[in-house]
Amino acid sequence: MARRRHSNRRHRRGNSGFLYKLLSVLVICGAVVAALTLFFRVDRIEVTGMERYTEDEVIAASGIDIGDNLYLLNKYDAARSIADALPYIDIEDIRIRRELPDTLLIDVKECGRPLAVLQSGSAWLVSPRGRIVEQLSAAGARDYGIIDGCELLAPSVGTDIALPTELSGRQSSLLELLAALEEADLLDQVDAIHLSDPSILTMDFAGRFAVEMDYGADYAWQLQVLTAGIAKLESNQTGTIRLNLDPPIIALD
Repeated sequence: MARRRHSNRRHRRGNSGFLYKLLSVLVICGAVVAALTLFFRVDRIEVTGMERYTEDEVIAASGIDIGDNLYLLNKYDAARSIADALPYIDIEDIRIRRELPDTLLIDVKECGRPLAVLQSGSAWLVSPRGRIVEQLSAAGARDYGIIDGCELLAPSVGTDIALPTELSGRQSSLLELLAALEEADLLDQVDAIHLSDPSILTMDFAGRFAVEMDYGADYAWQLQVLTAGIAKLESNQTGTIRLNLDPPIIALD
């Protein structure tokens, strides 16, 4: 009987010790949360990387206000809100960082020069990643390169382009070519991309050349070949550059 009472006392002391430790942990956690809530508040928001948008537009789109808690705010929700409200900025190109004690840094990268798809009296501007970033009148697209030979399905600003199912291969090639052009910093030299021919993708380039390429080609490599070939020509020479042949052929006018 005495042994059982001794065992019961040890059991009660063990329970009390566990409850004391648990309570201590909860008190410490509460103190940490209270400190974060009271002391780490957003007093300044700095935005970098804008070209089309203003700092105020980016901050408003983020949904973050002065006085918000620096640590309790959700950076990923803020980035998503910016990308949803400002189509020229992709969520992958947004970086949000905390700088103690009271500063939030938002760095954005706007997309490269878009190209236009003319459809039903409108010009839908398409980013190099295939996102529709703006709708203009057809007349407003005169300063942009054109994508033709396709029709967008239910176009809407802020959404990715969608072509009919039978053109899925051409859509993939278009997006790969746009990405390669952006990486090579050549988007501003594209006058048009033609998708009407099912066997050859053609690009009007630099106001001087028609460039023929296969669908599904290694466009990053082909653009290197293209620029190297053009560099050897006189500035007034024009013609067709057939990158779909091996070796490539330059047929001058």
